[in-house]
Amino acid sequence: MEKYIISALVQNRSGVLARVSSLFGRRGFNIDSLTVSPTTDSAISRITIVVIGDEYTLGQVLKQMAKLEECIEVVHIEEEEAFCWELVLVKIRGDANDREAVRELCTVYNADVVSSSDETIIVRMDGTPSHIETFLSVISSFDIVESSRTGVTAVHKDKNNA
Repeated sequence: MEKYIISALVQNRSGVLARVSSLFGRRGFNIDSLTVSPTTDSAISRITIVVIGDEYTLGQVLKQMAKLEECIEVVHIEEEEAFCWELVLVKIRGDANDREAVRELCTVYNADVVSSSDETIIVRMDGTPSHIETFLSVISSFDIVESSRTGVTAVHKDKNNA
């Protein structure tokens, strides 16, 4: 199973998000993350969804979303073809040695310590989904008390950008 990033422009109307999430639920598609934001046009919103599945699932999601009356455009975004970004906050419990080890990993992975006490350390990291996944994998051996991710937001790169 893979993660696919779907970006949809939709009419900014009441109930659109409910219809989109209902579409996923009725068909048994698993939403990994979901972000919604207005665009420069107040009548249009962008929904970015990360869905878990295979290529068949991806095709079905794109077809079903395109059928929604409020959907203006829906596309699959490859992480390499766009600026894909998200934020994660992680609270880790540990002694002084654990907290120091986490600080060192934060330096390596360009994460920030936003809070530290005698028992816990809270880390903030933003970046591409794959970079965040790698960081979370590396720190998974620590006692993670809680974590929260924003979900992916993405904008296509220009064709002539590197």
